[in-house]
Amino acid sequence: MRPFGACAATALATSVANAVDRVSVNLPVVTVVAVAPGLYESRDARTIPYDTRWLDRHDTDPTRSTGLADALDRDIPGISLNAVQGNPWQPDLQYRGYTASPLLGTPQGLAIYQDGVRVNEVFGDTVNWDLIPSRAVDGATLSAGASPVFGQNALGGAIDLRTKTGFSAPGTRIGRETGSFGRETSFLESGGNDGGLGYYVLGDRMDERGWRDLSPSHARHSLGAFSFRGDRLDLDLHLAQARTDLTGNGASPAELLRQRRAAIFTAPDETSNRLSQASLTGTWRLTDRSSLIVTAFTRRVRTRSYNGDTSEYAACNDDASILCGEDGRDAILDARGTPVSSRYDAIANLGMRRQRARGGSAVLHGATRLFGRDNTFFLGVDERRGSVGYTSEQRVGLLDEARHVAADGPAIPSEAVAVHATTRDRAAFVSDRLRLSSDWTLDLAARFNRTRVSIADRSGRNRALDGGHTFSRFNPSVGLSWLLSRRVSAFASYSESTRAPTPVELTCADEEAPCRLPNDFVSDPPLKQVVARSVEAGLRGGGAVLHWDASLYRSTSAHDIVFQTTGGGLSNRGFFANVGDTRREGVQASLRGRWAGIDWHMAYAYLRARFLSGFDQISAHHPDADADGVVTVKRGDDIPGLPRHMLKVGADWSPTPVVTFGIDGRFSSGQYLRGDEINALGKTGGYALFDLDAHWQVTPRVQISARVENLLDRRYVSFGVLGNPSSVLPGLNDPRFLGPGAPRAGWLSITLSL
Repeated sequence: MRPFGACAATALATSVANAVDRVSVNLPVVTVVAVAPGLYESRDARTIPYDTRWLDRHDTDPTRSTGLADALDRDIPGISLNAVQGNPWQPDLQYRGYTASPLLGTPQGLAIYQDGVRVNEVFGDTVNWDLIPSRAVDGATLSAGASPVFGQNALGGAIDLRTKTGFSAPGTRIGRETGSFGRETSFLESGGNDGGLGYYVLGDRMDERGWRDLSPSHARHSLGAFSFRGDRLDLDLHLAQARTDLTGNGASPAELLRQRRAAIFTAPDETSNRLSQASLTGTWRLTDRSSLIVTAFTRRVRTRSYNGDTSEYAACNDDASILCGEDGRDAILDARGTPVSSRYDAIANLGMRRQRARGGSAVLHGATRLFGRDNTFFLGVDERRGSVGYTSEQRVGLLDEARHVAADGPAIPSEAVAVHATTRDRAAFVSDRLRLSSDWTLDLAARFNRTRVSIADRSGRNRALDGGHTFSRFNPSVGLSWLLSRRVSAFASYSESTRAPTPVELTCADEEAPCRLPNDFVSDPPLKQVVARSVEAGLRGGGAVLHWDASLYRSTSAHDIVFQTTGGGLSNRGFFANVGDTRREGVQASLRGRWAGIDWHMAYAYLRARFLSGFDQISAHHPDADADGVVTVKRGDDIPGLPRHMLKVGADWSPTPVVTFGIDGRFSSGQYLRGDEINALGKTGGYALFDLDAHWQVTPRVQISARVENLLDRRYVSFGVLGNPSSVLPGLNDPRFLGPGAPRAGWLSITLSL
């Protein structure tokens, strides 16, 4: 950790603590937080031994942000988004240098839960943010650090989402939003209860043409919660369906963006998701101080993808009228064994993933006296079985003037893939919180994970895929918190967590046979699981008009997995490999208060993410690569794709009881491009964005809201990768591909409460 970071955090904490001591008010510290997936308890915030953030339905209100990920980014220090897919409903969400992404091939490092159900998908632990309707979210808790209780992928932390019920969100509301990019959104939600039985239902739809070329998107969500509340037993049945058709045309060459910001490289890049999910949670209060929480679930996600891309084929050396491989010698044949015409200058990758996850958990939660001290504990077990059937085919096609690929050519049988994979995760976990004294609290937790991944080739052509892999580990954590005064508390913790290699990584881990994500799989040499060890320490405090916190953290990941790029127009051909250790460390500090009728907040996050092990990185499009496409990463080089500095500010002002104005500002420093692990090509530019929102409660039943994003119409990029633009656009030689941010945009909505 750089010395100035620690000094800055200490100085900030000391100065704020002195200011708070001058405020003669009590600290409102009791809040409801997620202490395990789907398990919530009221807890004194001063006794939590790690950084925790929680949002309520006001924070995730869709009239204030575009989607759930955007709401989390606006309100939580250390979170950033990037436009890797170029679609606002498909962002990479990054926290403390770890990622929750919808993109196959991105190393995942955050665990995401919805009503106790893990929504990281089976195939690649990806997170489909588009399948979670933000309007249905009643609360969200982010638990920082490598928390073992939250299981696989919680290397950087976990986000636990709780959706609405008829008890938490009674009433009926209907609304409509319209505005920039042709976006039209409508919804209907209704909830109610009679004290014992409750219901909540939501239906919404969104359609827009997008701000970039050929980038329409559509989404539909329906969700229901049916609840029972008894003297000893509570039941909640959650049902959800979603249908999304999103176009995310990704990064474009830097030279092309200078000509036109809305330009795309190749099209289409379409992803269609279909979700069906059901979960049942029962809470049985055994005594006044203990309860048993049982959850069972099933989740199905079907994903179709259509990706137009550049062709790596070329005219044959001895016959220019037909296509051959890159060497110009081996002819490409269609299903009838006929050579394919060289007039085809592009390819269309068509993929289908059918994923299913099912399982459940049981947690015994209670409070007792231990050694004469207050003690709270929970014991739990869970099991999650997953399966995925993946098929893909590659068709040759033609690029039109808009660089759109029409898949009107023959399929290439040699590139077809059919694979089936199953996963089985079993775990047992325990947590205990002991009040050592009126000022000291000790938290202990541990989890034992065992993961089995089995892979089978269904095409008959890739028998090297067949195999089974088992990963297991015991992960502990310990935390200590103490009250320094009535208004100031301190905490420190150590924790470990793991991430087992996913089926998509295991099927694409052979240097001798690289694959094109997400369409080719060729063999499955073993990979080691990633193990994160994290330490954190901090201070927090405040009063009725001011809250503050500051923390330092360091997380070291052993056997980290990265994608080695051997080619592809957008560096999407290669293989996964363990590259040694990486480290993410930083400082987070925030202030929140109220002054002259204005609710305001500000937060700063410093992140240093770097490689601790040197290695040879294959980066085929890097201008400094040798003849084999290799660059040498040194110890201390920064991990690409992560901003080092982030600052967030915001304020809400209510000049009258029925009118509220809000402003939010976000600053992010630049980042190195993916593929430039040696940090030789410079960073993307930093940027500052400001958003406005306004809300007018016209009558008790009518609310009108307006929102403007990127108020100053800044031209910025939030993502970069290396590629080969000349494969489609001769004359463009800059290997930098950038993900442009959206221009200024505004929306107006009306909500009726019936």
